[in-house]
Amino acid sequence: MLAFLLLMNASGFAIMLLDKNLARRHRRRVPEALLLAFAACFGSAGVLAGMLIGHHKTRKPLFTVTVPVLLLAQGAGLYLLFGH
Repeated sequence: MLAFLLLMNASGFAIMLLDKNLARRHRRRVPEALLLAFAACFGSAGVLAGMLIGHHKTRKPLFTVTVPVLLLAQGAGLYLLFGH
């Protein structure tokens, strides 16, 4: 489980930075649905880190609300499953 979480969060972080780089170069972008899918599939910490470090999608309420809520929900779920 730990390896899966590390992989998803590293991938979420990388894809956020990739999309920011593509945006700067006016290239074809990563779909927002894919960015949110990484966050929803237990990559929310990586996506949030990519948002904050890369200053990417920080003005979009869909991301500034959804990603932190997913992170909290995933953290609570993992705690309930493994925290006892």
